[in-house]
Amino acid sequence: MSEPSVFTRILNGEIPAEVVAETENAVAIKDIAPQAPVHVVVFPRDATYRDVVELAAGDPALLTEIVGLANSVAADLSDGDFRLVFNRGAGAGQTVFHVHAHVLAGGLKESSLGG
Repeated sequence: MSEPSVFTRILNGEIPAEVVAETENAVAIKDIAPQAPVHVVVFPRDATYRDVVELAAGDPALLTEIVGLANSVAADLSDGDFRLVFNRGAGAGQTVFHVHAHVLAGGLKESSLGG
């Protein structure tokens, strides 16, 4: 049996993370090594799917939920424009094999800057 992914460990409370939004089936956290002013990772609570292709084939409704959560996060934390990146396979840069999407946005909303 393989080791739990970093995302499973976050969900289990073993690793701290800053949760910015969540649904019944998915979680959005701030990336620990941001590549943009807004960089959030969205992933399902269930670790069944290793990548976006498996998720799309196995549970398209969950993929839709992840995209919807990404959209909500971008609207809440930035101007609403964003890139949504799924890496598939080690050759494409995937290092965690628990499907996840990176939400990258350039501009911060005034309300997300704090007081």
